[in-house]
Amino acid sequence: MRIVCLDLEGVLIPEVWISVAERTAIPELRLTTRDIPDYDVLMKRRLGILDQHGLGLPKIQEVIDGMQPMPGAREFLDQLRERYQVVILSDTFYEFGMPIMRQLGDPTLFCHRLESDARGKLTGYRLRMKDQKRAAVEAFRGLQFRTIAAGDSYNDASMLQAADAGIFFRPPPKVVADFPQFPVVHDYAALRDAIDAAARSIAG
Repeated sequence: MRIVCLDLEGVLIPEVWISVAERTAIPELRLTTRDIPDYDVLMKRRLGILDQHGLGLPKIQEVIDGMQPMPGAREFLDQLRERYQVVILSDTFYEFGMPIMRQLGDPTLFCHRLESDARGKLTGYRLRMKDQKRAAVEAFRGLQFRTIAAGDSYNDASMLQAADAGIFFRPPPKVVADFPQFPVVHDYAALRDAIDAAARSIAG
């Protein structure tokens, strides 16, 4: 049995923080794990920026409510789920991800939790566990599942390394340079073909 593990932002939906940066005109919020690989450093920086500008969870959720999956993402996911079990492994938060999951047909999502006060001010975050994408893939393999993983950024690299096969989808050039062992694709048709090819290569 094979499981396909997909990143969420940059693969199926636009980057949430970039969308927030555009809507709030705060360019510092455009930084993602493509720019700062250390997730803890990145999140602390984001929370500090939000606090500085007086922005809380309601404003971010307002932005998310206006977001849509990337063009073709729902169709790609529907086709993929006809042949494989699919799990979304993301470093986003349930408070961000669940509203848009409905637009993707409610796939299974593993991610983290935000902490906020009664006024909606973000006070912190709780990781499910450190490097949870890698840990999830390793757990699936421990259950005798063959795993194929696809992501777009530095925080997906350990997931791709832990899987039976890993694929980068529209990564930035510096990620490609740092992890040349993984194939790179740039559209959903090519990603579907790469997943099928990987599935054949790890059959058994």
